[in-house]
Amino acid sequence: MMTREENETLMRTGPGTPMGELFRRYWQPLLLCDELPGPDCTPVRVRCMSEDLIAFRDSNGRVGIVDAYCPHRSAPLFFGRNEEGGLRCVYHGWKFDVHGACLDMPNCMEGETFKHKVTIPAYATIERAGVIWIYMGPKDKQPPFPGYPFIDLPLANVYANKFETACNYFQSVEGDLDPSHNAFLHSNLATRKPGRIVPQMWASGDPPLFFDTDYGLQMVTVRPNDEGKLDVAVGHFIMTTATSVRGGTIVRQMNFRTPIDDENSFFFRIRYSQTGALDERELWEAKHGEYLYPPLIPGTFKSVANKGNDYLVDRVQQRFFNFSGIKSFIIQDVAVTDDQRGPMSDRTRERLVSVDEYIIRARKRLLRAARDLQDGIEPKGPFLPETMSLLGSRFSVERDTDIERAVREHIGAQLGRTATPREAVAAGVLASE
Repeated sequence: MMTREENETLMRTGPGTPMGELFRRYWQPLLLCDELPGPDCTPVRVRCMSEDLIAFRDSNGRVGIVDAYCPHRSAPLFFGRNEEGGLRCVYHGWKFDVHGACLDMPNCMEGETFKHKVTIPAYATIERAGVIWIYMGPKDKQPPFPGYPFIDLPLANVYANKFETACNYFQSVEGDLDPSHNAFLHSNLATRKPGRIVPQMWASGDPPLFFDTDYGLQMVTVRPNDEGKLDVAVGHFIMTTATSVRGGTIVRQMNFRTPIDDENSFFFRIRYSQTGALDERELWEAKHGEYLYPPLIPGTFKSVANKGNDYLVDRVQQRFFNFSGIKSFIIQDVAVTDDQRGPMSDRTRERLVSVDEYIIRARKRLLRAARDLQDGIEPKGPFLPETMSLLGSRFSVERDTDIERAVREHIGAQLGRTATPREAVAAGVLASE
């Protein structure tokens, strides 16, 4: 059970909060590239970690993300003219570039000299995998861009999309770290044994191994297989919110959550193939199917099925077809995470069990990193971009194998070489706690 103070620290990411300062040390996904389709296109309102911002693409195609209000008299820059290399406020004509520098002050005689003393908050951006990423921390602490496995792939190999969730970011993240909900929430009644609607789950094999890492957290599960060997599955939680989904040899997936504010967040799902372009079936499913991405209300990133219409739950379908009565796979997750005693879960009232250990450890990992930062200890993960290229994976070993050594060698192979002790620490192979 978390204390109220721990829960508040975990959830709040606004400016000046411990978790907010930690998030601002990492690159975060914020917009899809096609939200800013071309030079001098219409500016876009966006909110990130409780800050109101404006995104625009200047005449040279560069992306700027700046404070939403003009520093002169706080007029909204959303109505600004995006032209000739900058965004011009329509109230008095002050103009700013993508770096926040004032280019013009046409309404005052001292404008030519005074403009050099005026700036607007602006954040670093980078475009990768069809996504615009933002860094909102101190300029002297800006890390290299993470070495996610999709960043250098051709755009034909990648599909990215996002939607809004009406809850705190970590309620959504916890769904990815929950190992037992698939057998219930996402199940189909047609596959159940006669007379048993609720599956009986029990532990098999050894308890999971957990490794603290510089990039986040790793869970390793070991199970005997029918061939007399051990199946080893490795999953990663990459701070601040990324999860690398285990399995999949052709099309892989990473999920990210970006706080809009403390009660809302963006869910980014990036699907990619390292072997070639995504085929028509995969693209159709991504764009039109309901398994991976929910249908959205046109012109928004809000799902058609939402809290206001009870996520379109169908009680007949629930009785005869699937466990939840909700058609869309991803909306099944959203329905049980949007509202956990509200959009900000009161974790002091939880009753956790052993299967929740991955979630518990991820909470502690984030809280520890946030507290370390408050004590002046900078996170190491952002400056080890190669460790963020690790893939969730499965492999088999002989029964008498040293599992920690096998995982270290497996990670070393993913990194392209045998991992040194330092790389093993950074990549996630430590003695279990």
